[in-house]
Amino acid sequence: MHRDFQAVPVIDISGLSSADPQARRAAAARIGQAAREVGFLQVTGHGLPEALFDGLLAAAKAVFAEPMERKMAWYIGRSANHTGYVPEGEEVFASGKIDRKEAYDVSLDRPGGEASAPMLGANLWPDLPGFKPAVQAYYAAVAALARRMFAGFALALDLPEDHFEPHLRHPPSQLRLIHYPFDPDAQPDEEGIGAHTDYEFFTILRPTAPGLEVMNGEGRWIDAPPVPGALVINIGDMLEAWTNGEFVATSHRVRKVAEERYSFPFFATCDYETVVAPHPRFVGAERPARYPSIVSGEHLFAQTARTFAYLKARRARGELVVADEAPAFGQAARQPARP
Repeated sequence: MHRDFQAVPVIDISGLSSADPQARRAAAARIGQAAREVGFLQVTGHGLPEALFDGLLAAAKAVFAEPMERKMAWYIGRSANHTGYVPEGEEVFASGKIDRKEAYDVSLDRPGGEASAPMLGANLWPDLPGFKPAVQAYYAAVAALARRMFAGFALALDLPEDHFEPHLRHPPSQLRLIHYPFDPDAQPDEEGIGAHTDYEFFTILRPTAPGLEVMNGEGRWIDAPPVPGALVINIGDMLEAWTNGEFVATSHRVRKVAEERYSFPFFATCDYETVVAPHPRFVGAERPARYPSIVSGEHLFAQTARTFAYLKARRARGELVVADEAPAFGQAARQPARP
């Protein structure tokens, strides 16, 4: 469980790129401590050039500035692999809450063939000059960072450094470009996105403004303001399940802020067909498995189908079948009552 931390730690992860195994292990040890005690960390020394982020931000501003009629031509419901424009109100969570935001979602771009799974295939790209190359460049860089983080997490767990590599051939990791419009009526203590944990293995986030809050072991919300040049990384449900709770998926939320805000989460996951279950290293007579065995992609898509309006409509028409109930992972398993 979480300690009663008062801040999200800031960690230099440049050692993960070192040719010296001891430097990689030292960086991994710091990462592992944060993953066990907080479930969140802000990382410097990640190696992503600022110019790539500048290009991504410019692409986001361009697409969201388009008229609604144009944006709806790229509506996510028109895609074959859950990519494209997400209008306000498309996502409705179990609480029935609608967040005031719009998004553009992209995934691993696999053109030239039919999707082999619901979230794999060719992205739906807008016909905006410069958008696709800017987003692809950032996606490639952050996906490479995710592979380094998978290796770092493996070392932190005292597993072989390449432990996750067999499951990273074509992961449907999603990059979201999210726009929160200017809201002059926002109240300082009002939620923008409600308390939740992320479905995937971990998230790599770059926001443009404050608002992120993380719950500590006392049940108090701790502010996690952006650190210049840093990326926020948090543990997701799948990595908590893989480690049988050794790493923790911490509940977090976004507080509403009056200023216009952009947020760019990259949800790092393993291959669609990866079976996620507690690793034998973390299971024993005094530590039974706390999580069921599931197929990573199937679980992710089922969760998505419960949230997006166009997928709910397909379910209602009998075109799509997913399990009625999702297994409880992360903080939902430990603390079912929403704070």
